[in-house]
Amino acid sequence: MSLKDKTINGVFWALSQQFSIQLINFIVQIVLARLLLPEHFGLIAMIQIFITMGQALMDSGMSSSLIRNKQADQEDYSTVFYMNILTSIVIYFVLFFVSPSIATFFDQPELTIIVRVMTLTFIIQAFVGVQSAVLTREVNFKLQAIMQLPSSILGGIVGIVTAYLGYGVWSLVFFRLTTSFVFMIQHWYRTNWRPGLYFNTKKLKEHFNFGFKLTLSSLIASIYSNSYAIIIGKLFPANLLGFYNQADTLRMFPVRNLTSALQRVTFPIFSSIQDDNQRLKSTFKKITSVVFFLVVPIMLLLIILATPLFRQILTDKWLPAVPYFQILCFSAIAYPLSVYNLNILLVKGKSNLHLKLEIVKKIFAVIFLLLIIPFGFLGAVYARAIGMFVQAFFNIHYSGKIIDYSFKEQMMDLLPTLCIGILAMVGTYLINYSLAGFLDLGDWLFIIFSSMFYVVFYVGFSYLFKLQSLKDMQLLIKDILQKSRFRG
Repeated sequence: MSLKDKTINGVFWALSQQFSIQLINFIVQIVLARLLLPEHFGLIAMIQIFITMGQALMDSGMSSSLIRNKQADQEDYSTVFYMNILTSIVIYFVLFFVSPSIATFFDQPELTIIVRVMTLTFIIQAFVGVQSAVLTREVNFKLQAIMQLPSSILGGIVGIVTAYLGYGVWSLVFFRLTTSFVFMIQHWYRTNWRPGLYFNTKKLKEHFNFGFKLTLSSLIASIYSNSYAIIIGKLFPANLLGFYNQADTLRMFPVRNLTSALQRVTFPIFSSIQDDNQRLKSTFKKITSVVFFLVVPIMLLLIILATPLFRQILTDKWLPAVPYFQILCFSAIAYPLSVYNLNILLVKGKSNLHLKLEIVKKIFAVIFLLLIIPFGFLGAVYARAIGMFVQAFFNIHYSGKIIDYSFKEQMMDLLPTLCIGILAMVGTYLINYSLAGFLDLGDWLFIIFSSMFYVVFYVGFSYLFKLQSLKDMQLLIKDILQKSRFRG
């Protein structure tokens, strides 16, 4: 299969997997948000830093090393598998014994048992890390999509039923545990890979040397991104943390899923052409162009629709989260640029630079956060938003040097898309303002008409100004449809 065919096939199934599964998770989260209180989500947000740090330490970046390594064999896979199991058990027991201290820090006694139960996911996930790496390396996202569907459905059912029965925050815990457990069972039932009786310390050292820098980078990123939850959870009531967490989760839902789906395809694809800078730059340019063309209208339209969406989907109790959501939505535009540029560093084996960048970016971001905290809760939200743009700048600048695609060149390629997105936003706002003068639109009509106006403006201006991103998008859709018909 050619590189183009691999990419198209991978994109098709990665998008199918990511959006079908995450749509189910999104619906479950919406139902849970209607059944539960903001403080229930706030409690989970308080311990999220320990969950993300534990997951990063468990794998130690070695799965990425397996995907990147063209010579990885059964001995490599088995060695990483057994190491993941051992590490996950150690991390679980560490958090088991420190959980009372976590509960004391946040002055939430219930967190002790929540941490001890929730972190069981570490051990469960350790049993599928290598299998997932094998499937990703083979660009086999079809099987991953098939396995995740029953996991998400069963997890969602358990979460909703327990929430309805009045289990409160525990419904969120049961939701995650069930999803992870069923996904693990699916891997062992449907995939062919099984660990052998191998444990090669030389190979472990090789994968660890590449992966531990990614792990440190991931830990720094986790501490930074969750520092807001720690600060908010410590200084403000749990319901405010719940509002912030819901706003951040919802704004990242479309952009993270789109970016992650394509990242899972692009990482092995980029790795396969890592020695051809010209080809790597060309492929990278097209992918970022298409993703940015999709992300910009989604995030800007969500800013327009925020209030009626929150009121109708989450109910009035979540309306205080709207301004935080709108601020964070605009910053999310930079997220895919940041992620894909980091991919370039990884496929080029620049884990040292990756680590140094994470340290520098987070130092800048934390200093800014500390300076703006005196402005209160809203200041922390602005700090989070600005921090995402700062991180994107660093990632673009340094990865651009490696493939001769500078920050200025990337911005010149993407700026027309952003300008058209903002122009469509202004046009939609003016029409809404005009209609409001003589027509009383309900929330759902406002959402429908605003979405229609925005899409017409955005696509129309893209055609008018002959936007290259639109052409790239059309070619990608055409290729996906052709492959889809061929498979049918």
